[in-house]
Amino acid sequence: MEDLKKALKDNKLIIGTQRTLKLLKLGKLKKIYLAVNCPKETVDDVRHYAKMNDIPVINIKENNEELGILCKKSFFISVLGI
Repeated sequence: MEDLKKALKDNKLIIGTQRTLKLLKLGKLKKIYLAVNCPKETVDDVRHYAKMNDIPVINIKENNEELGILCKKSFFISVLGI
């Protein structure tokens, strides 16, 4: 969680499935974080592309609502990238 808070403070956090997958496919991310209740299809896609680019995927215990609050957004967030 400290990585997430630091990345948020430094404005280096990629928020959302679409943006994260796009950068993941290009190999421009260091880590991926998945909410505990992230949809299975999204988890499968993220893991597939992360494996291709050798990027670690970290499952966190917070759900998508808690991630939205952590990132100070008014919507749910299931996928984050750094």
